[in-house]
Amino acid sequence: MTTRVVAPKGRGTFRRITDAVRAAGPGDVVLIAPGSYTESVVLDRSVAVTAEHGPGSVTITGTPGSAVLTVDGLECTLRGLVLRGSGDGPAVQISSGAGVLVEDCTIGGGRVHARGNEQSGSDLAGYGTTTVVLRRSRIEDTRLAALHLSGRVRAQAEDTVIANIDGIGAVLSGAASLEATRLRLENTVGYGIRLRGSSRLRLVDSVVRRTGMAGVLLEDAAAGAMEELRVDAAGAAAIHAAGSAKAELTDCRLQNAVASGLVVQDEAEVVARGCAIADVGANGVLVSGSAAVTLTDSRIDRSAYSAVHLTGTATSDLADCLIRGGSEHGIHVTGEAKVELKACGIVEPGMSGLSVVDSAAASADGCWITGGTTGIDLSSGTGTARLASMRVSRTSAAGIVIGTGATAEIDSTTIAHCEGSGLVVWSGAGPTVRGLRIEQVAKNGIYLGEQSAGVFSDCDVVATKYPALHLSKASAPAFRHMRIRDCAEPVGQEDGASPVFEDCTVDGLAMVPQTPVVATSGAPAPVEPLAESMPPEDETLADVLAELKEQVGLERVKRDVQSMVKLMQAVRMRQEAGLPAPPLSRHLVFAGNPGTGKTTVARLYGRVLKALGLLRRGHLIEVDRTALVGEYVGHTGPKTTAAVNQALGGVLFIDEAYSLAPAGIGNDFGAEAIATLVKLMEDHRDDLVVIVAGYVDDMSRFVGSNPGLSSRFTRTLLFDDYSPAELVAIVEHQAREHQYDVTTDARTALTGLFEQLPRGDGFGNGRSARQVFQAMTERQAHRLAELTAPTPAQLVALEAADLPAD
Repeated sequence: MTTRVVAPKGRGTFRRITDAVRAAGPGDVVLIAPGSYTESVVLDRSVAVTAEHGPGSVTITGTPGSAVLTVDGLECTLRGLVLRGSGDGPAVQISSGAGVLVEDCTIGGGRVHARGNEQSGSDLAGYGTTTVVLRRSRIEDTRLAALHLSGRVRAQAEDTVIANIDGIGAVLSGAASLEATRLRLENTVGYGIRLRGSSRLRLVDSVVRRTGMAGVLLEDAAAGAMEELRVDAAGAAAIHAAGSAKAELTDCRLQNAVASGLVVQDEAEVVARGCAIADVGANGVLVSGSAAVTLTDSRIDRSAYSAVHLTGTATSDLADCLIRGGSEHGIHVTGEAKVELKACGIVEPGMSGLSVVDSAAASADGCWITGGTTGIDLSSGTGTARLASMRVSRTSAAGIVIGTGATAEIDSTTIAHCEGSGLVVWSGAGPTVRGLRIEQVAKNGIYLGEQSAGVFSDCDVVATKYPALHLSKASAPAFRHMRIRDCAEPVGQEDGASPVFEDCTVDGLAMVPQTPVVATSGAPAPVEPLAESMPPEDETLADVLAELKEQVGLERVKRDVQSMVKLMQAVRMRQEAGLPAPPLSRHLVFAGNPGTGKTTVARLYGRVLKALGLLRRGHLIEVDRTALVGEYVGHTGPKTTAAVNQALGGVLFIDEAYSLAPAGIGNDFGAEAIATLVKLMEDHRDDLVVIVAGYVDDMSRFVGSNPGLSSRFTRTLLFDDYSPAELVAIVEHQAREHQYDVTTDARTALTGLFEQLPRGDGFGNGRSARQVFQAMTERQAHRLAELTAPTPAQLVALEAADLPAD
């Protein structure tokens, strides 16, 4: 091995790198002294080009129109060099069949482009294969692409950085392959990594961050294996597989994507194990076409759309997965798609836990759903569901809904603590239900709509607030071995229902077969009614205004309400005198942070209008986006109309109303809800008051999103944050209501606590004060448990020691 030295001066040295390379033989080393060199070098033999004084000491700038380095040799090495291209072309060009090791180098102003044999066929295996190894190197500040591998290229990258690319980070096409360990790719205008043709990718312990488009895109017949990959802040999907691509993800983290976390379409297949998807701008996982996804031991948190959305004929298997939060459904299956769930959990989705529409199918075994609106919803289309060993709890509406045309088998499942009915079976549906347990739901245990049926065997209905079973007109269910205990009533049965009871009991006593236990009247509602807040009977205006005056804080709001009361009294007097009334819009915008009393004042406002004779009922119907907006075409109008109909004669209070007009989203169903609302406000202008509420800036944008809104909402009430003293007063009010006394020391400590409490996104104003009170009662209980015989004074005293520690 011979060393050829390149330096600006000195005996026995070359002035140009090109001359040293020409003089070198295979295996020789070209050692370059520190400095800057302007030339385009061709490595046409197996040589090593090395910076004498290590990384960064030698800069080579290419001549216009040419690559800085062209590699034609079989085994070339570049060490410690800074290579600067002069245009859109490659900085390093690696020819077909060549090989190069790039170590401790920085490349900018042009891409690294490696070409291999573009032809395919087993007889060409190994012919024209190009090899590239990047080790502890950096590619930066280039256009179009940083690393381009086309044809039969075998590339490796270790501890390499690709950054600040006005284009794509890495492009693989043809039969190219890249195996990268600890790759850091960030700040690209286009995709992070794009695979086409039959290319292959393996990423281990790597990061792809801040890409303008998808973090990793696999197309055609490409394949990728990604392990411990983190994709953060992608400008589109974090990982997108299309065509017939295949991908395996292991222990990957996909977060903060502008669009979905994982998109799989066409005939692509993705298998993911131990992965986490969080805080994405659309679906956590979106599967369409005939694609297939398998998720195991993975987590999806806080998706802006449904956490998992399947459409077309897509299929997905989820096992041991957890879905938390999110704005829409936990899992939404549409078209003819199919999903299979095993041992999965869905916690606090924005809408339903599992939604099955159209002709889709779902199978779930050993799963649990907590929170959300409806736990499992088959209310649209001819979908099918097979549910076994499930638990549905704490939903704000029904536990499980089976709609007209849907088919369901339910086995060994529990529904508990729901705010609606446990199981709702709509007209024409007839599920097969075995071993179902329904306990402590706020309405009926099982609600059967008109002409519904079904067989219910070995079921328990316990502690419902409405009749355990509601049987609508012409329903014909069969109940076998049904046990009803501690319910408001056993059965509510309409005329024309024909149930069959076999070996059923009520509170341990035999039920007479085929005999209705309790008769009730009334027709089934098309949707479950929203919660109502009815005003007390025969209260006067003075009573309501006195209650408003007792509210802590809200001084500006109180003045505004008093002013409106005087205006409305004047309107009333003019009407009674036969004079025309001045223009008066009763609809209001409530703008302020959470916990500032907006719902309380809305309830009082309805009562004020009733006391003035301007509303016949004065009740409050409180809704948000989920109660007004449907998930498919044609669903939103009826939902919004149903909410308005329930509010007629009173107040419709829309919390977080700005979510009906989400910023930057044009074709959202919220626009249909707004249009329907505006029309109904006009149709019922004398029998309906609408109050929209939310943050100050968001509400200004919302009212301006539709001319009909801006013309109807002309008055805004601003709700200020509570001061520390007002928060203390709220705690004291809570204490009086629950027969506690706040000591002087505790009051002083509370003032200090609220003065220091951070008022960020998690601050809840009055809600925070109520949470503090609850924490104090819990801590007091723990303190009293240590006393042998506490006195009556000790039992009611909340002391400074009872304040929460953090």
